[in-house]
Amino acid sequence: MLHCHSSSANSTISRVQNSSSPSLIGAKRFPNKATHFSFSTKSNINLMDSVPKTREPRFEFLTQKPYLPPSWASHLNPIPSHVFSLGHLPTPIHRWKLPNLPKDTEVYIKRDDLSGMQLSGNKVRKLEFLLADAVAQGADCVITIGGIQSNHCRATAVAAKYLNLDCYLILRTSKVLVDEDPGLTGNLLVERLVGAHIDLVTKEEYAKVGSVALTSVLKEKLLNEGRKPYVIPVGGSNSLGTWGYIEAIKEIEEQCGKGNGETVFDDIVVACGSGGTIAGLSVGCLLSDLGAKVHAYCVCDDPDYFYDYSQGLLDGLRAGVNSRDIVRIQNAKGLGYAMSSAEELKFVSDIAAATGVVLDPVYSGKAAYGMMKDMGEKPEMWEGRKILFIHTGGLLGLFEKADEMASLVGKWRRMDVHASVPRKEGTGKMF
Repeated sequence: MLHCHSSSANSTISRVQNSSSPSLIGAKRFPNKATHFSFSTKSNINLMDSVPKTREPRFEFLTQKPYLPPSWASHLNPIPSHVFSLGHLPTPIHRWKLPNLPKDTEVYIKRDDLSGMQLSGNKVRKLEFLLADAVAQGADCVITIGGIQSNHCRATAVAAKYLNLDCYLILRTSKVLVDEDPGLTGNLLVERLVGAHIDLVTKEEYAKVGSVALTSVLKEKLLNEGRKPYVIPVGGSNSLGTWGYIEAIKEIEEQCGKGNGETVFDDIVVACGSGGTIAGLSVGCLLSDLGAKVHAYCVCDDPDYFYDYSQGLLDGLRAGVNSRDIVRIQNAKGLGYAMSSAEELKFVSDIAAATGVVLDPVYSGKAAYGMMKDMGEKPEMWEGRKILFIHTGGLLGLFEKADEMASLVGKWRRMDVHASVPRKEGTGKMF
């Protein structure tokens, strides 16, 4: 039987009188200092010991703090110096009662879709390290790039605004729509509400120029305008961002009471869209006591591309491991990135109706679909195993698929209120 538990430290928040709150950006944390009052009365009584001691409030969210890696990852290099508290962590883990599992197979789900930053999923964990670096370098704005409904771009826009940084997004769209207002659907609505600057490029331009060159063009333009931009790569997936999911492995260990070498989860399953998440999870599983095997289902490109890309991230940390030895990558892109087949959308709808867990169509929906297909084709590989599926978020991406999903959902009818039911004007208050 699997026992997981979440623990949070109890904290006491004291009210500090006659003091102003420090800025959250770059705010330093000082040791709590007792406030002593001493004065004389006619009887010369010292009241110092009778006055309550006060201390600064201990609000962790949106604060920067020095980063201490898990002991098992302390040999990696470089180690980030600081991290921003941006996520609502730890994210919960619970049993996921999927239908038609192989014999004695148990599936659990880690709800990184609930990590905060307006439903920003796995991107938050990477941004905690990337934005700490941006602030440390004195940036006044950030640049990143992705698809027109990129969860990463939306997460970056929200997190940047929380930290009082401007955000510039380069979004990939079709050549038919590149000269039109991109609209307010899904992630675009949030990005535009928080004031992100949006530059549109065609898929063809993106394919020929590449994300690195495109962000460099915009960076140069902003530098010439006197700005101090910081570039975040596609998906936040570089060696620094990889620390987000190294830290997530530590979190999973703590939630499951790990530390004695016993394997709790046999497998971890996750979607792969840019490579940083799987690099962090796989090296974390290798180095820690968790010992789970990581299975990644890629939603774009192909497994060979992601083996090579994640290898570059691991080499950037001097991990000294071969990506092909520590993660199994399967193709789950189907029709292509952000393109969904009718069968995939029906799967997302069926899983929501059966379990209450809403998967996004671009990442976790395809990963879960790939996992279940894998289980059906190779049940002996999964029988009797305890599996942790990491839901990486992306709910807002469903809004772009609303028309395609209309026929799959929506049991509705007009309520039949029989004529015999008494009626009196004004009985039902409508606020």
